Amino acid sequence: MNRRIAVSAALLAVVAGVAPATAAQAAPTLPAGAARTAAPTLPAPDLEGLVQALTNTTAAGAPGAMARISGPEGVQTKTVGVRDKTTGAAMDTKARFRIGSITKTFSTVVLLQLVNEKKIDLDTSVNHYLPGLLPDDRITVRHLLTHRSGLADYTNSMFAQTVPGFEAVRNKVFSYQELVKLSLSDPRTTEPGVSYKYSNTNFVVVGMLIEKATGQPVANEYDRRIIKPLELKNTAYVHPGTKISGLHIRGYLTPDEAGAPLVDSTEQTVSWAQSAGAMISNPGDLNVFISALLRGRLLPAKQLDAMLTMTPTDTTNTRFYGLGLRRYDLSCTSVYGHTGTVQGFYSYVFTTRDGVRNLTAMANTSNRGQANTALGGTLEAAFCGKKPAAATTARGLSAQDAPSSAALAPAEVDLPERNAR
Repeated sequence: MNRRIAVSAALLAVVAGVAPATAAQAAPTLPAGAARTAAPTLPAPDLEGLVQALTNTTAAGAPGAMARISGPEGVQTKTVGVRDKTTGAAMDTKARFRIGSITKTFSTVVLLQLVNEKKIDLDTSVNHYLPGLLPDDRITVRHLLTHRSGLADYTNSMFAQTVPGFEAVRNKVFSYQELVKLSLSDPRTTEPGVSYKYSNTNFVVVGMLIEKATGQPVANEYDRRIIKPLELKNTAYVHPGTKISGLHIRGYLTPDEAGAPLVDSTEQTVSWAQSAGAMISNPGDLNVFISALLRGRLLPAKQLDAMLTMTPTDTTNTRFYGLGLRRYDLSCTSVYGHTGTVQGFYSYVFTTRDGVRNLTAMANTSNRGQANTALGGTLEAAFCGKKPAAATTARGLSAQDAPSSAALAPAEVDLPERNAR
C-alpha cells in the first residue's frame, strides 16, 4: 500500500464514522480469508530513523522515549532521555509503564474467548447480559468493541482541566456503575452502529460483561487467559493499587499552563479507566502479546477474523478500527495493534499481519500532542525501513523535503488533549 498516515496534531481528537448502519453488517475492508495471509517481506528497520523519531519526541517535551523491535533481525532497542527526572536514570526498555488503552486489546481478547465459549454473543443486546444498564436495547456487544455504541466518553468532562482533573481522581476508586452513570449524564454521540466515536465507556462496560460472564474480577481473567499462558512476567492489571512495582518508568503530565513544570503522575489508581486502561507492561511483554494475538495463539480463527474486520475511523482511509484493534496503513504495509494514553505515558504496540515484526514505543509524557505525533514516527522507521535519498514524492519533492512520518502521526488519543501545542 502506498497510502500514508496523514493526520496532523490539530486533528488528533477528530474522527468521522463512515460505516453502514450496523457494524455487524458492515462490509469488511479486510476480505474474508485474507485474515490469515502472510504479510509482505519488509525491509530492515531504519534504526537511524527510529532514533530520530525518539529524539523528536523528547524535543517535543517528553523526558524520555524508547522503542523495541522484534522480528527476523532479532531484538533491536533504542532509547533517548530519562525514565526518572529526579534521579536522571536513563530510559530502559526493560522497565514497566502504564499502557493505557492498549488494555482495550487485552479486554477484547478475553471477551472474544468468552464468545468462543458461547457465554457471550457479539450481536446480542448488552442489556440482555446486564439488564437495565444502558438506555437503549439496540446497543450490542459488538457496538462496544467497535466504538459504535454512541455512549459518551465520560473522560471529556472528567479531565476538562488537565492537572486539576487528574488530581481530583488520582487516588479515587470508582465502581463500573459510577463510570457508566457519568457517561449517561451526557448526550449520546450517535445512534447505535451508525458511526465510530472513541469512548472509554465502551470498554468499562466490556469489563462488566467479562465479570458477569465469568463471576471473576477482570484481573483474574487477564491473568488466567493471557498473562500466564504467554508467560508475561512484567504485565499486570493494577487496580486500585497506585504503584508500579519493580523497575519502572515515571510518567509526567504536561499542565495546561505554558511553561509550568511537568507533574509526576506515576502513582495513581487509574480507576477512572479500569478495563479500558489500567494495565501495566513493558516492551518485551507487549511484543510477545501482539505477535501471539496475530499468530492465532490467543483466539480461534473465527474470533480473530472478527477482530480484524475493520472499518474506517476517519475520512483519510488510512486508519481503521476492528474489535478492540487498530489498523494503520503505512507506506509499505498495514500494521495492527493499539495506542495507549494515560496520564504521563504515550504508547504504541503494532505488528505485521503475520505477527513476525513487532514494535512497542513509549514516551513518558502526555497532554503533549506534538510528542505523541513524533512518537508515531517510529512506525514507518520500524516497518518500512530507510527511504531512498533520491526518492521523489507525488509533488516532486525530494525525500528530505517531504513531510516526515513523525509529522504524520497515526494517533487518536485516549484522553482529551488539552495542551496539544
